[in-house]
Amino acid sequence: MNAPLLSLALLAVALAPASALARTSDRTKPMDIEAGRTDYSLDDSRPTTLSGGVVITQGTLDIRSSQAVITSRDGEPVRAVLTGGPVKLKQELDDGKAMDAVANKVDYDLKSEIVVFTGGVNIRQPSGSIAGERVVYNMKTGQVQGGGEGAGRVKIQIMPKNTQGGG
Repeated sequence: MNAPLLSLALLAVALAPASALARTSDRTKPMDIEAGRTDYSLDDSRPTTLSGGVVITQGTLDIRSSQAVITSRDGEPVRAVLTGGPVKLKQELDDGKAMDAVANKVDYDLKSEIVVFTGGVNIRQPSGSIAGERVVYNMKTGQVQGGGEGAGRVKIQIMPKNTQGGG
């Protein structure tokens, strides 16, 4: 796998908003990336672009988007932007339960470790869900902020612990 695609692979694991709870063994599995087209430079002069149905899988992690654009600086990836179709992310948690996220755009800043989901955002896991037009997840602090655009509202549902077991 070439360096830009390997960089994308390393980024993909971090895109899950429940990364602290996501299947930890996934990080030790091989990552597979498929796309209809790739356009990249061997230096940082322009970003790497994957398009034509991007599919990223690693263990239970499954990410699908129309396009992925990876920006690098000094040979290291600094930003990943997934768009289109919408972006769909699924992963199994360590307890075997599923987490999934959908958004029109996922923008991950590797330096600040902040992931911004925008446009039709819906993130669901067994403990509850959050939906809105914009959800910001700080991977360093675990802080999640959500909001709507215009008259839009953020919607949060928290499941009672006694019903999370599938009953």
